[in-house]
Amino acid sequence: MSDVGFRSERGPILIALMLSSGVVAIDATILATAVPTVVDELGGFSQFPWLFSIYLLAQAVSTPIYAKLSDQLGRKPLILVGLGLFLVGSVLCGFAWSMTALIVFRAVQGLGAGAIQPIAITISGDIYTLEERARVQGYLASVWAISSVVGPTLGGVFSQFVSWRWIFFVNIPLCLAAGFALWTRLHENVEHRRQRIDYAGSAVLAVALTLVILGVLEGGQAWAWASPPSIAVFAVGGALLVAFVLIERRAASPVLPLWLFSRRVLITTTLVSIGVGAVIIGLTTYVPTYLEGTLGVPPLASGLALAALTLGWPLAASQSGRFYLTVGFKTTVLIGAVVATVGATVLALTAGTPNVVVVAVCCFVIGLGMGFTAAPALILAQASVEWEERGTVTGSNLFARSVGSAVAAAVFGALANSVLGGGAGGAQGGDASPEALTAATLLVFIGVAVCSAAMIVASATVPGGRPQTPAATPEPARTGSDAG
Repeated sequence: MSDVGFRSERGPILIALMLSSGVVAIDATILATAVPTVVDELGGFSQFPWLFSIYLLAQAVSTPIYAKLSDQLGRKPLILVGLGLFLVGSVLCGFAWSMTALIVFRAVQGLGAGAIQPIAITISGDIYTLEERARVQGYLASVWAISSVVGPTLGGVFSQFVSWRWIFFVNIPLCLAAGFALWTRLHENVEHRRQRIDYAGSAVLAVALTLVILGVLEGGQAWAWASPPSIAVFAVGGALLVAFVLIERRAASPVLPLWLFSRRVLITTTLVSIGVGAVIIGLTTYVPTYLEGTLGVPPLASGLALAALTLGWPLAASQSGRFYLTVGFKTTVLIGAVVATVGATVLALTAGTPNVVVVAVCCFVIGLGMGFTAAPALILAQASVEWEERGTVTGSNLFARSVGSAVAAAVFGALANSVLGGGAGGAQGGDASPEALTAATLLVFIGVAVCSAAMIVASATVPGGRPQTPAATPEPARTGSDAG
């Protein structure tokens, strides 16, 4: 394989991409351990879940829009805009004077994250060959693995010994370093012509997705599923999605082209991505609570058990290239789905007798499966299109993962609440005894196993073989690095 190390001419760009992904990954977890301290200072206990929901919502809604614009305007300006927004949002969060202000500024951060994650992955697809991309995806995945451990630890340290505000200020040097490296080392040759930007489609899509994802995130939590607010949110969101399709059929350069839904390779890899999102949210949301509530283990121990998931993932992702170059993408993705299903099934079968080691081993196995499934599926989707479409394809794949997480979160929450008796307000006020928590989590883990099995079905429909397109090699005429 070619040199994809950090000392190669593309090394500074790879480091910058890892830094960019790192600030997004850390911010997804760093705030969790600091919530009590934030609430003590700012108040607004009933509002604090929005610190996470608004970030996820802003990121998910903006991802497909940024991805499309990166195909039109180039990757470099869009990822710099994303880093800039994330930087501004972080500074504002650090100076927030109320819970409401902090929630609004978290939305600004989310809008920046919506550009950073998909475009970083797209750039890696631009500057590395098909043979190299699996190893690079392993590097990027390792950022999330490290962040899953470092994030909560940093959050606890800052909130206990310095100030929770440094949770956000720490992003400043990271964003500046990543932005400087990309500004000086990443070079693109984008054709300068008048770009037709789908403003109408972008606006309608943003509002429609906001309503639909909001309905999924808050259904059964802020309001009952069958309540008037819930029905209204889904009805208006659905109507706007229909209007969006009509707009896209007439748009000269649609923000979410309808051909994404007509190509088999993109449809199947999107379905796989939805399954990946569902499995991730089920484990990350319920494993810590399950271990802490049933065994009384400290948060550090439950966090390490979950970290096994993000340890297995990059290990498998970095080696998946050897598999898909030998046996093909379909077989590789299918193997990963089977491995993940085995791990999820064992987790469900043993959930009745909680054990930290067993949970950690199962999470590690599931992580291995995810590494062999998620990375090759995304690489296959990227390699099946030209440069002008790669950003759109990457963004839609990651957006599908977000949708899978949002829908699964609602379904798993309903399953857990059916046992815990928390109603629209969750488990608060319901039966949260170790026995009830074990029974509730068992249903969730069964749901995770079902989602993993569904990934096997989706993986079986992925086209076989290796894509033969000009996109299978880097395109230095479009995106390159300064050899310096």
